[in-house]
Amino acid sequence: MNYSLFTQNISEVAITYHNKVKASQRPKITCSGDSYQIFSAIWDDNMDHIESFYAMFLNRANALLGVARVAVGGTTGTIADPKVIYQLALKVNAQSIIVSHNHPSGNLKPSDMDEKLTRKLKSAGTFLDICFLDHLILTSEAYYSFADEGNM
Repeated sequence: MNYSLFTQNISEVAITYHNKVKASQRPKITCSGDSYQIFSAIWDDNMDHIESFYAMFLNRANALLGVARVAVGGTTGTIADPKVIYQLALKVNAQSIIVSHNHPSGNLKPSDMDEKLTRKLKSAGTFLDICFLDHLILTSEAYYSFADEGNM
């Protein structure tokens, strides 16, 4: 059988990650405050207007491998897909993940959907052997940490 005819109809799959930071220069995450500082620094100017969702990926030493915006929503919500978050985690060979989203209303109280997503992400991480460390809710003035509040 001539397999060269089939190769014309096969899509190539490529997984890439371009690390631009030396291991010695990566910020280390030791507490929720460290995560908050990094998320706050990279958040766009829409913190008080549009809800967005970010994920932070760490190596075994809790050094930052990278941050990605996973979803952008409207004024009252956004939908983060756990599959997308874990695709990125696998791409960068992350050992752990911290996620964050903002509440433009300024209310730090997690919604039922926030709690459900946190449980789903933790469960997926357990299955993939990637530690899901925390979920932060940010406002322009403060943050809520699921881990600090014992809601993991």
